[in-house]
Amino acid sequence: MEITCYTSPVGIIEIRSENEKITGLCFCTRSSTVNKTSPALESCIAQLDEYFAGKRRTFDLPLEQTGTAFQREVWNALSEIPYGTTVSYADIARKIGKPHSFRAVGYACGKNHLWLVVPCHRVIGSDGSLTGYAGGTDRKKWLLEHEAKFFNDLPA
Repeated sequence: MEITCYTSPVGIIEIRSENEKITGLCFCTRSSTVNKTSPALESCIAQLDEYFAGKRRTFDLPLEQTGTAFQREVWNALSEIPYGTTVSYADIARKIGKPHSFRAVGYACGKNHLWLVVPCHRVIGSDGSLTGYAGGTDRKKWLLEHEAKFFNDLPA
């Protein structure tokens, strides 16, 4: 496993990779002393730089995260949420053909270890509220405002 830390506008992000696939992103309070590199990590850092500079809408990275079939279905649906837009947990539940499973969708979002590149920050409550987010609702708000700022500036 390779691990590196990335200093972003929303905090320090620990990026993990294994077998040349990005396996996790998490917030940490300080840079880890373990800083290894790999082509996958270098690509992730470059794409994060572009995202935070307002020059990237989607991520094109080799990803791998383990979960149940339901969780993978939710994560695939998250990956299809367009940049600069939001959907509700109920919208995701309907999209995957399980309209009454919005609470389970929320749980699956919470288990998403690739929270920025598999954009669970774009999922909000049906009433428009900024509900739970692994990095905290302040970061979720920042990410949504960041995308709104650049929404019309980037080619689709």
